[in-house]
Amino acid sequence: MNLKLNSTPQFVVALVEDDRFLRQEVDAHLRANGFMVYSASSAAELNDSIIHEAIDIFILDMNLPGESGLSLSKRIRESFPNVGIVIMTANANLHDRIAGYSHGGADVYLTKPVSPVELVLVLQGLGKRVKKIVTENFWTLKIQDRVLISPNLEHKLRLTNREKTLLIALANAKGHVLDSGALSDLFTSEDIDDVMSKHALEEMIARLRKKIKSALPADSEPAIKSVWGRGYQLCLKLEISN
Repeated sequence: MNLKLNSTPQFVVALVEDDRFLRQEVDAHLRANGFMVYSASSAAELNDSIIHEAIDIFILDMNLPGESGLSLSKRIRESFPNVGIVIMTANANLHDRIAGYSHGGADVYLTKPVSPVELVLVLQGLGKRVKKIVTENFWTLKIQDRVLISPNLEHKLRLTNREKTLLIALANAKGHVLDSGALSDLFTSEDIDDVMSKHALEEMIARLRKKIKSALPADSEPAIKSVWGRGYQLCLKLEISN
């Protein structure tokens, strides 16, 4: 895969493919055509990229080890409704393709072997759609600048690294809910034994709520609410970008 098409706007792609050689080949081809690529061999490995990067398009193999491509696609669509999702599989079964669209929320279903030219053209089209989506009533989280921007663009809230990480994790979670233990683990270094205490987590969330409340209408529900017996839920409509 060394054919280079016309220059491409810089879209960020997450490629999830368990075949190492195919993954490396597709990765190299997409990079040669101007895409930023994060590659993973499974859904579990992808999770780190979702937390730390703003992905425009996901390319998912249907038959992945652990969580299937269909399940992963559905989870991504629920958490990130405006991203592009491409499912690739060697199975051309019509039933599976319909499931990919109706249940997984895929935009495009490609049957392997996929033409390198076709793949790039599909991604270019999806990328343009993703970038043009009007996100009325959506807040925007700028990862690199650590800024949370209100839908009307009137408020730009400066975030700490921990606040940014917290919002990304909640946005990515199923139902935008994470338990307190999982949130505490986000801020625990592998080099130390202690973890963020429940009290410290509560204080951090309270400060973030107060910060966001200053940019919300007076009658709005909290941006992050407590879920009894579980943890916390993000209540903002949130778009994440670099």
